[in-house]
Amino acid sequence: MKNSDGSVNSSGAGQNGIASSVLRRGPIPLHHQVYLELRAALDGGRWGAGDRLPTERELAESFGCSLITVRRALDELRRERRIERTPGRGTFVTAPRLERDLTALTSFTNEMRERGLEPETRVVAMATAKAGPEVADALAIAPGAETFVVERLRSVDGKPLLLEQVHLPTSRFPDLTGADLERGSLYELLAERYGAQPVRGQETIEPILPSAREAELLGQSARRPALLIELVAYASDDTPVEYCRALVRGDRARYRVDARGPRLDALHTGS
Repeated sequence: MKNSDGSVNSSGAGQNGIASSVLRRGPIPLHHQVYLELRAALDGGRWGAGDRLPTERELAESFGCSLITVRRALDELRRERRIERTPGRGTFVTAPRLERDLTALTSFTNEMRERGLEPETRVVAMATAKAGPEVADALAIAPGAETFVVERLRSVDGKPLLLEQVHLPTSRFPDLTGADLERGSLYELLAERYGAQPVRGQETIEPILPSAREAELLGQSARRPALLIELVAYASDDTPVEYCRALVRGDRARYRVDARGPRLDALHTGS
């Protein structure tokens, strides 16, 4: 119902703990006002990951608006991956994405613990193998040279986040097959046992479709894109010590890069 001042009556507001203000006709579309209210409720912890939101009709009654307005608001949240709408089941809150800093070369275990999260690691495979051309080029070793390969599934709070395959030259890191790489940090092991602390890295990132095996390990559909991150880590003597191919669930993580200003030489040349 429309009030005399142009606002929309939301007399049912509050029954779902969300509509804290009336919707007003004006420059901000009604559906965006509903979106802002719902987003604020999500940010405030009104619903947690896995919770089901009220039905579209309940939300429309709560806000005093049409079903179309509610659907457009929910579509905005869905595009942001804040919610997941499943026909016949309802609308559910998705787990918040973990933000990681691409500019920081840190141990996954330590990084998650610093965030107050509980990391888990499961070794899927561990073996020695001959380096193929891609691995050999990344590690600056001869093709066919022996490498230690470990594949690990990294999870946070019991949910898979990334599947990584790490390659290390055995000439520099012998006797790794007996190392505990589920409870310990690989970077700490390299530093303490071999004196090779990774200090910098080069990373590339691109979206790909995972294989059926990779999708099963990550607990996602093979038709849903994942993020492929390839890393070459270097020790203080500037030699490559690790090549890592990590596949990250696209719906569970996002990455941040701190951009710098334009290069001075580019400004001087006008390019």
